[in-house]
Amino acid sequence: MALSVDIKKRLGNFELDVQFETAEGMLAILGASGCGKSMTLKCIAGIETPDEGRIVLDDVVLFDSEKHINLKPQKRKVGYLFQQYALFPNMTALQNIMCGVREGSKEEKRQKALEIIDRLHLNGCEDKKPSMLSGGQQQRCALARILVNEPQVLLLDEPFSALDAHLRFHTERQVENIIKDFGKTVLFVSHDRDEVFRLTDQIAVMEDGHFKAIGEKHAVFLDPSTMGGAILTGCKNISDAHVVGPNRVYAEDWDVELAVGEIPEDFRGIGIRMHDVHIVDGETSVTYEKENAFHCKVLGEIENPFSYSVMLRPDGKNGDRYILIDLEKPVWNQMRKEYLDVCLPKDKILLLK
Repeated sequence: MALSVDIKKRLGNFELDVQFETAEGMLAILGASGCGKSMTLKCIAGIETPDEGRIVLDDVVLFDSEKHINLKPQKRKVGYLFQQYALFPNMTALQNIMCGVREGSKEEKRQKALEIIDRLHLNGCEDKKPSMLSGGQQQRCALARILVNEPQVLLLDEPFSALDAHLRFHTERQVENIIKDFGKTVLFVSHDRDEVFRLTDQIAVMEDGHFKAIGEKHAVFLDPSTMGGAILTGCKNISDAHVVGPNRVYAEDWDVELAVGEIPEDFRGIGIRMHDVHIVDGETSVTYEKENAFHCKVLGEIENPFSYSVMLRPDGKNGDRYILIDLEKPVWNQMRKEYLDVCLPKDKILLLK
């Protein structure tokens, strides 16, 4: 199954402008609240209408502004899982799922619903109303109501946001198995980079209504391309920067000059992940270039459950932001110093637009 999307939609000062193609498997759209993730799904589902563009699912045109094609949601073979699941509170799980069956007699609808209940391991929940179901069971009930019609594409809109951390992790595994059995195209929207990384292989980073990076997840995390993409993928050390020479930039927030790789056009800044900042000692000083090594003052520490995020400023510099390095608790407890020598390896520095 292949999905092709090329649409624009204006909402006041905001413009959604996205183009992408995806086939069988899951594509995650990672972005902050208000960036256009959910609007993209709603346009594909037919809940919202783009101002212009084209949406094609498996050679069927769902929307084409030039040809005035705009199939109704019921005709699109698209399954949309809402953030809050949208179950009918006064109906049982079985009744909710039967509501999703579009064709057949009452008994045929019942049999289809019972089959999907068995597939999604909801046996014993048939007569329970949504308020009697756990968060994970509610989610699977909502998925069952969608999957009973065998959609060609599945749209998941922040599907785990209503769950607590423990239940979320457990439910992720269940949904992952359901999606594998589904075996078709899935679009998964989230603002949680860890959740996206665990569940998908392909990621699209969205900012202000546009895709800024799209590709295999390891490649996107390795090079998120933009300042916003670096933030979304969890980079904590980001600085505005400008070019000062061939393969050299000045990091304005840290007041240091750095050797870097090939500088892209529209260069705006740099980033380096906390785990890529290295303490310089007898071993690492041989491995890493000394030109990006600095004697730093320790400004403070932030305690995490299993590590410390140590705040550093290159000694004698006037940068208004600190550089963070993540150190395991036993390491920092043994080492704790007022000053540290650290290196920002040239090949680990993100060059951002």
